[in-house]
Formats: sequence, C-alpha cells, structure tokens
Amino acid sequence: MNFYSKIQQSSSDPLIMGILNLTPDSFYDGGRYTNLDQIISRVQTMIDEGVDIIDLGAFSSRPGSQLISLKEEEKRLFPALIKIRELFPKTTLSIDTYRYQIAEQAIKYGANIINNIYINKYPKQMAKIVQKYNTPYIIMHMKGEPKNMQKNIQYNNFKNEIYMFFKNCINELNKINFDKIIIDPGFGFGKTLLQNYNLINMIPELKKLSYPVLVGLSRKSMIFKALNQEPENCLNGTIVANTIALTKGANILRVHDIKEAIQTKKIVQLVQQNHLED
Repeated sequence: MNFYSKIQQSSSDPLIMGILNLTPDSFYDGGRYTNLDQIISRVQTMIDEGVDIIDLGAFSSRPGSQLISLKEEEKRLFPALIKIRELFPKTTLSIDTYRYQIAEQAIKYGANIINNIYINKYPKQMAKIVQKYNTPYIIMHMKGEPKNMQKNIQYNNFKNEIYMFFKNCINELNKINFDKIIIDPGFGFGKTLLQNYNLINMIPELKKLSYPVLVGLSRKSMIFKALNQEPENCLNGTIVANTIALTKGANILRVHDIKEAIQTKKIVQLVQQNHLED
C-alpha cells in the first residue's frame, strides 16, 4: 500500500502529523529548532512518540509575518531535509512551502508530501510539480496572505466560499489527471475566531468532496484567544479541539504535541468502536 492509500483509509485510523518549524519566528516554537543537532533530536523524539508524518517548514506563516526570500528558505530547509532523510530513510516527510522551486528540489531530496498554504501564489507551477512527481499535495484555504490575512476579514458567504475554493482547486488538479489531494481548511488563515469554530463543523461537508481532510488547530489563536491564554498554556484546549475534529471525521491532525495527539486519537477510537445495543 502506498502512503496516499493509507491517508485515504485514515477515517478509521487518523494520522498524526508533527510540526517541525525550522524558523526563528513561528508563533509557538520559533527558534527552538534552528541547528541540525536540535532538529535531529526533535525528529527522533517525534518518531519515538509514534508520529506518522513530519511536516518541515522553513518560513513562518503566523499572522503579520513577512515572506522570506527563496535563498533564505533554501538555506533553512535543505540541510535539515537532507540530514533527516539520511538518518531516517523510512520517515514520511512533508514540506510546508508555497514555492514550486522549493517543492521540486525537496521532492528530489526525498520529501513525500507537499503542503501548500498559499495556493494562489503559484497555482499552475505547483500543480505541474506535484503532477510530474505524483506527490501527495495538501491544499489549504487562506484569505489574503500571511501579512494581511487577519485584517478586514470579509466573506459574502463563508461556508460557500470555502467549499467552492476547494471544489475549484480540485477540478483544476483533476484536469491534469492529478488526484492525490489532501484538504486543509486553513484554521487561523483569514478567518475570525468564530469562523474557525464554524469551520470545524464544516469538516463533514468538506469530506463530501471525497478527499482526506487535514486539521491544524494546535495551540492556534482560535484557542489561546478564546481562553485568554498564551500558546504555551493551550495544550488542553488543543486536545479538546482535536477531539471534536476527530469526531467530525478529520483524517490527519497536524500538531506540536505528538504523544498527546496519539492519546487523544486512541480515546476517540475507543468511543467510536464500542457501541452497546440497548
């Protein structure tokens, strides 16, 4: 079974994607993993805890962040990717990038998945790359771009715009005979706090598009602002949000805290698999 087939079948056994930010400025763990020793140590810990996918990101997409140069992204990402692939050849690696140049080189270095948060930047070029290499492709909804996405948020019809965004993206990819698609609703990317919670309730509707749904809620502003806490104090809120997302049908949880996400998944599975008749 190839890995995308495993993702397609993950409704009964959701997958855990661990976040590894190779950045100095990400909202939660920025600066923790900026040298190879720190990075390799974290990868080993994630694997030991049971992670299914590791998502490497070399630029911050937090609200208000500025896009870094292509050269800076290469400098941060490629040495880490090459070393991780050398030391952990069987680990499934996802690359969080919107640049088709980065995506193609990352695939050549051994990346298994491309995770694109900024579909509208280079849609045709990125589609061509994932189609060429037959690489599973995460498409995420974002209103605007990171530096302005949380300013003046407006939708004519929130649910319809989200749904049609994905339907149109999928249609364009299907036109080039590509269907290894994963949907990411884009929690925190151009949505108000309450719209993010509306989005959790949309998961079953998005699954009607017949592709796996990835949910990235971990320690985000929709949680820490709702609880009036710092991200560091929002593990409990993340666990609750992930629990609800799993009951709605999420196929992949993208998280900072691997062990806790696996525990969450196990409890949800036990509830779902054990129904006593009256």
